[in-house]
Amino acid sequence: MKLRAFAHLACLLCLALRAGAESLPKPLTDADFRPVDSDQARIGQLLFYDKILSGNRNISCGTCHHHDHAGGDGLSLGIGEGGIGVGPKRTAGTGDARIRKRIPRNAPAPWNLGHRDVTVMFHDGRLSVSDIYGNGFNSPAEEWLPEGLNDILSAQALFPLTAQFEMAGNPRENEVAGAVHDRIDAAWPIIAKRVRVIPEYGAMFVDAFDHIDAPEEVTIVEIANALGAFMAHEWRNHDSPFDAYLSGDASALSEEAKAGKDLFFGAASCASCHSGPLLSDQKFHALALPAFGPGRTRKFDPYARDVGRMGESNRLEDAYRFRTPALRNVALTAPYGHNGAYPTLEAMVRHHLDPVTARANWSPADARLPEVPWLSEIDFV
Repeated sequence: MKLRAFAHLACLLCLALRAGAESLPKPLTDADFRPVDSDQARIGQLLFYDKILSGNRNISCGTCHHHDHAGGDGLSLGIGEGGIGVGPKRTAGTGDARIRKRIPRNAPAPWNLGHRDVTVMFHDGRLSVSDIYGNGFNSPAEEWLPEGLNDILSAQALFPLTAQFEMAGNPRENEVAGAVHDRIDAAWPIIAKRVRVIPEYGAMFVDAFDHIDAPEEVTIVEIANALGAFMAHEWRNHDSPFDAYLSGDASALSEEAKAGKDLFFGAASCASCHSGPLLSDQKFHALALPAFGPGRTRKFDPYARDVGRMGESNRLEDAYRFRTPALRNVALTAPYGHNGAYPTLEAMVRHHLDPVTARANWSPADARLPEVPWLSEIDFV
């Protein structure tokens, strides 16, 4: 999108939204991030791209969070376990191994998740820092989440491994999926054993973790901490022109960018939600994005629909609210919205400006969805 067109949209926002001014955030520095052990991060890098972590050994974390797509997959709704390829060219697979369902939400890019301010994850916030279960987190695993996880990023790494349509696979296909069907924490020891019996991995864990004296001592906790260390190190962005500007270099931003900055933090009120150093308040808001895809099931609800934060909180006022996305590197991470409804930043801004008109003008062609004939009847119900 051309900057001139974006500036015009921002001016329209200025007229449409309440006037207000938010203070500029401080520039990001290394001190803002949790420390990372480089040896553990190296293990995490290998595991991130290793399909051994998936139930059917056919997908890795990097399949949906790929470097070529700035940590995402370039799709509105991803194609998980059973698909073939990466990025927008990924297909739905064939035969009995083909996918049975699209991933219900857009794959978020993992930029700056090692920041100390990050205390909630996933679009609906179902993982958060909390002492409710005595393990440091409020999560779908509840009291069965193991202790010893370094931070919320390490905790997050555990859940795609046990998600049926992301990495675990379907019941009766493999031992991981079967274990998840019994209880979520039953699968993690199986995955840990797969990893530690590989001699190269076992030796690396012994070298990188002081409390590990032999490969057989490696558990899912060390695997999660290694994955978290890698993501925190690899997807850290704190040297942007915006950071240089915040540090006092007035020439770091173009005049158009400065005008956009003034609107963003001023009359357009963008920073009322996109605030702080990561440009997110980490809270939940309803934007009335066009709904499509398979939805998400929840207890006591007979309909598969994505109700957002309400699925976690069970509060009606949270219906269709989703976590405010951080905006650093946002130009690289299309499509946009919790379900990737809009292919461009311009379209997303226009939706903010006039949601009713934007929804009326939206069409299924705007979604980046690889064709899956056997799912076409439910994609846009």
